[in-house]
Formats: sequence, C-alpha cells, structure tokens
Amino acid sequence: MPLAEHLRELRNRLAKALVAIVVVTVVAAFFYNDIINFFTEPILKSVGCKESFEELANSRSDSPCAQITINGLLTPFTLALKVSLMAGVVLAAPVWLYQLWAFVAPGLHGHEKKYAYAFVATGFPLFLGGAFFAYKVLPTTAKVLIEFTPFGVDNLLPLDDLLDLVTRMVIVFGLSFELPLLLIMLNLTGALSGRRMLGWWRGMIMGITVFAAVATPSTDPLTMMALAGPIWILYFTAVAVSLLNDRRRRRREALEPADDEASELDLTPEDIGEVEPVTAQRALPEQAGPDRVNGYDDVT
Repeated sequence: MPLAEHLRELRNRLAKALVAIVVVTVVAAFFYNDIINFFTEPILKSVGCKESFEELANSRSDSPCAQITINGLLTPFTLALKVSLMAGVVLAAPVWLYQLWAFVAPGLHGHEKKYAYAFVATGFPLFLGGAFFAYKVLPTTAKVLIEFTPFGVDNLLPLDDLLDLVTRMVIVFGLSFELPLLLIMLNLTGALSGRRMLGWWRGMIMGITVFAAVATPSTDPLTMMALAGPIWILYFTAVAVSLLNDRRRRRREALEPADDEASELDLTPEDIGEVEPVTAQRALPEQAGPDRVNGYDDVT
C-alpha cells in the first residue's frame, strides 16, 4: 500500500476500536454504582470496614468505619464518566486488541495471519490477569498508605481520588501483563529477534523490579516480588517463543534460494515420449570441402 492507504487503514482501525469502547462505556454507565461498590470493597476492607460503599453512604451512624466524600458540583458526573470509561476500555479489550493486530496482519504471509485469533485470545486474558492482580494488591496498598496518617487526625477519603488510584493500578497492571505479547508481535513481524530480547534480560529484570516497587508502595518485599515474579515469567516465556520462531524462520529460509541467487530450473521434459528425435536423414551432412552444403557451412 502507499502511505495514504496505510494512514486510511489506521484511521479505520482506530475508529472501530473507539466505537467499541464507547458502546461498552454507555452500557457500563447503567451499572455505575455496582462498579464503584466493586472497586471500593477491597479498600474499605483494608481499613476494617465491613460495610459496602452503598451501605456506608446510606448509613446514619455517627461514627462510621470510614468517611468517603465527594467535593464539587461536577465531580459526581465526571466520576461516573471516568468509571464507565475505565470499564469500557477493559471490557472492550478484545475488540481493540484485534484491531491492533489486524493493522499489522496484512504485512505478514498468509500462514502467519492465523496468529490473529491467538493474539486476541491471549491478550485479553493477560490484561484481565493484570487487572485482577491489581485488585488483589489494592487492600495492602491502601492499608500501607493510610498508616502514614498522623495520629489523632481524621482521614477523609475523597471518592474521586480513591477511584483514580484504582483506575491507575488496574490499567497499569493490565498493560504491564501485555509486555510479552507485544514482544512476540514484534518478533513475528521481524522487527525484533529473540536473541536481542534475551540480551536485554538484565535490564528487563531491573526495570520490572523497579516498576513493581513503585506500583506496590508497600514495605513488604513479598508483595513486590509477587508482582515482579509473574512479569519475569511472562518475559522469559516471550523470549522462548521468539527464539523458537526465529529458528523456524531460519529453517524455512534455508530451503529457499537467496535473494541474489537464481532458482534452479528443471529442464526435464514432462513426457520424454513426446520429444521428436532427430534422424540421420534430417541431419545436415558433414562438410567435406570448402563449399557450402544446401547453403550452410559448419559454422552456420
């Protein structure tokens, strides 16, 4: 394709992905309160609150287990939009992952396009796995952060800040679990070799460890290792798959001629019986003298 056609294709793929996200976002808006209850539950449990967010909001108790507030007139609307949009991005992941792969797939050989379904089937569970892991880490994170509150000071929990933390962790963890899939995709397109990825292992381990330490602000090293460990395993799995794919590609290229080498031609007739033999009568007689025979000499 020319450059304009590539840009038009990219525009169409992005439009389809955005339409899917918008549709899921609109549907998720009808379940706005349920989504908030789901995301605030681990944080409320971390502070020893047995009530859900909805029960806490409707409670008339003078001493609630936690105080969640909303500031501003437009905050409830922007909060509902933010929560719905987060749900739309997560639940529409199969669509935008497929559109991402479909943009790259036309540049591959026909037998390599079968990986499109494997790409979506693997990418969506990985994203959900990262989001679920973030959800499980939230109680420990919230507990550690709340312990920094000075003694004798009431800590009000703004709902928008709380959900910002949840959204950030869910999306960051989900995308971090997509790292091996991105590496494999680059390897399938020929942009990155497995040997080069393997040479990055020291930097990748250090980078993943630093990311886990920042994403889980807990003093417990086990929590940090619980996040870094799965990403390490996924990274080395991607390296192993890329090395196997490189070996398969080299084996296939060895059976084909090089770019500057001509292909061998098979000059054997398909049916030797159809070739008409040259008889002695039809052959030219030998030239015994300097005169031409039938107008021809030996050279002609």
